[in-house]
Amino acid sequence: MTVSEYNQSVKDFADRLYRFALKNLNDSDLAKDFVQDAYEKLWVRIEQVDYNKVKSYLFRTVVNAQIDRSRRAKLQQNHLASIDVHQTEEQTPFDVQEKIDEGVSRLTEIQRTVLTLRDYEGYSYQEIAELSGLSEDQVKVYIFRARKFLKAYIGQVEVLI
Repeated sequence: MTVSEYNQSVKDFADRLYRFALKNLNDSDLAKDFVQDAYEKLWVRIEQVDYNKVKSYLFRTVVNAQIDRSRRAKLQQNHLASIDVHQTEEQTPFDVQEKIDEGVSRLTEIQRTVLTLRDYEGYSYQEIAELSGLSEDQVKVYIFRARKFLKAYIGQVEVLI
């Protein structure tokens, strides 16, 4: 990869990479750090990374960083208190979105990643498989399980909306 191709990759992918990281992390500064770290790693390996595979490399780097962060957090935290899923009060659209975000945060790292890529970023199953290193069938299973969990977590979506 050349320096001009590296610069082009920043123009082409930095915003999408940031949105992806932000959706998974819910922390703007941390998302920016992950994107910056991904581009720093790319710069260090500029000679070894093929420009045609730079998108996969960048997303894979961010996904791996998120997984590492998640593993570290799990080691440091104690058991979380159970959250009462069922609310008896009427919910506003903001409450519904908050509940969805809360449910997404409770997914496994890989489920959250593939669900975000599919439902929020609009990637195809094939693209997600390439980015994540999973098979297309595995991606479909993870997305199915994530959606099933979210439906159970937030209750009857039709009633809430």
